[in-house]
Amino acid sequence: MKNKLVKFEDWGLIDYKEAWDKQEVLFSATVDLKTRIRNLKAVTEGDEYQDYEETPNYLIFCEHPHVYTLGKSGKPEHLLLDEAGLKEKKASYYPINRGGDITYHGPGQIVGYPILDLDNFFTDIHLYLRTLEEAVILTLADYGLQAGRYPGYTGVWFDADNERARKICALGVRCSRWVTMHGFAFNVNPDLDYFKNIVPCGIDDKDVTSMQRELGRTVDINEAKEILKHHISVLFGMEMI
Repeated sequence: MKNKLVKFEDWGLIDYKEAWDKQEVLFSATVDLKTRIRNLKAVTEGDEYQDYEETPNYLIFCEHPHVYTLGKSGKPEHLLLDEAGLKEKKASYYPINRGGDITYHGPGQIVGYPILDLDNFFTDIHLYLRTLEEAVILTLADYGLQAGRYPGYTGVWFDADNERARKICALGVRCSRWVTMHGFAFNVNPDLDYFKNIVPCGIDDKDVTSMQRELGRTVDINEAKEILKHHISVLFGMEMI
């Protein structure tokens, strides 16, 4: 039986490395449990009744102090600051184990870390990414903003079909044995000037935007979190706890 229960946690404003370490604990425990279950099934196959422990699922929201993270396929030169520049901007920098290139996280941004066993939902990483994008697109629609996708790129965009294309949500994930970690960064009210210090996601000819810029006002980030959480829950068929 597939476990659709998902434990939601809001970690608030948390240091990036601390959040990464906490993710790794949950991720590794889930992968290890899946391995134990698989091995148990292998030696008990044929028994009439099996009572296996279910793998857990988590959805984590948080915000980070200013930080730049570089994915496995990224280029270090896409960070346009040296050590002195990082110190001046009061920003940290981490090469990390997700896919994708470089991005920025900071206050006013909803960073989402779904740690899901996709065997509980669907085993298709492309569908997984598209579903997260759809949740953001629907959230923006609730604010009267029409967003979509940019063919060939991940994330959520405005005006993807013309020279005004601008990105509002970036995605970068890791997946092992169909267990996910890392996730998405959704710009609600961040300081967009920090994106000027990188080549965002390795794309040097497109702009980055936020809900605040598109609406011309500051957005209640807690309200946006609740709306986004709702759409994620519905699209994945989750039972949020």
